[in-house]
Formats: sequence, structure tokens, C-alpha cells
Amino acid sequence: MLRTLLSGFVLALCTAAVLMIGGGSELEHVALLGAALGGVIGLVPHDPPLGKLGGFALGFAMAWIAFAIRAAVLPDSTIGRAVAAFVVILILGGAAAISAGKVPLWSSLVGAAAMVGAYETAYTSSPPTFLTTSPEAASTVLLAAAFGYIGTTLIHTFIKGEGAEPTRGPSSAPDSDKEMLEHLMAGETK
Repeated sequence: MLRTLLSGFVLALCTAAVLMIGGGSELEHVALLGAALGGVIGLVPHDPPLGKLGGFALGFAMAWIAFAIRAAVLPDSTIGRAVAAFVVILILGGAAAISAGKVPLWSSLVGAAAMVGAYETAYTSSPPTFLTTSPEAASTVLLAAAFGYIGTTLIHTFIKGEGAEPTRGPSSAPDSDKEMLEHLMAGETK
């Protein structure tokens, strides 16, 4: 419980610091989004730890590339957004599958959400200004995410909570989602 409270407190401090640094700039508009998403990456345990950062970076880059493709060749319509979103998620899912989970899909999706959350509104207002407006959106949300990631990672690195080490469930626990669904469909509770 103490670790959770400290993580929340440090994340709040990080968000406030980002807001103070970015006073009057675009950074103010993405401080909470970036810090919260960076905090998620920092809080969720994953082995190897660099896999979750790689996934975040991959998702972020793929979303940014999708904006470039939308600006260059796709129509600014529902169809154009649907094609871009489909391709991004397909690539992220493929990368997670190829890496056998070392680059987790969840962190890739968080990275894509960071870029889309920070830039979609600006892009929609003026698609032709992609080359001048997207770098600002990308850099501001990445700065905020870095603050959130570093803050939560420091707490989880130096303060060990109860049950901090991942443990395997009881021997009767299912080994996979498929096995769990089979148990549930058969009406078994254990």
C-alpha cells in the first residue's frame, strides 16, 4: 500500500513539474496524458524491462508514421483514419507475436496512444502542417512520459512492497488464457 501511495504521489509531482516546465507552451496540454502513460509503462512489470520501453517506442513511432502517411496519401476521412489505425495495430500485434512477447503489445498500444492523444486534434485541424506541428506534439508528450516513467520506476526500484516479486499461482492455476476459459466453460471454479 505504501508503494502505491508513493507511486501516486511521485507521479503527481512529476506531472506538476512538467506543467511548471511547460508553462504557457503546448507541454501544458499533454502533461497529464504523457505523465500518466509514462507512469503505466513504469508501473507494469515486464521481463525484459527494456521490452516495454521498446514496445512504447515502436507504438509511438508507428503512430507518428501513420500520421505522415495520412498527410501524404490517405484522405482526411473516416476511411483514411481506419486504414491508418488498422495498419498500426496490425504491425504492433505482429511485432509482439514475432518477439514472443518480449516486446509486449500493451506497451506498444500505450506508445501509439501517447502520440495519437497528443497530436490527433492538431492534425485534424490542419493536415498539411504535419511536418511543422507533429515534432512539437511528439517531443512534448515524450518529455511528459519520460517524467512519469522515471518517477514510477524509481519508486518501484528502490521501495519493495509486499508481494513485490512476481510469484506463480497455485498449482491448480491455469497456465494460459485458453486453459482458464476451458475451466470457466466447464463450470470449474478452481
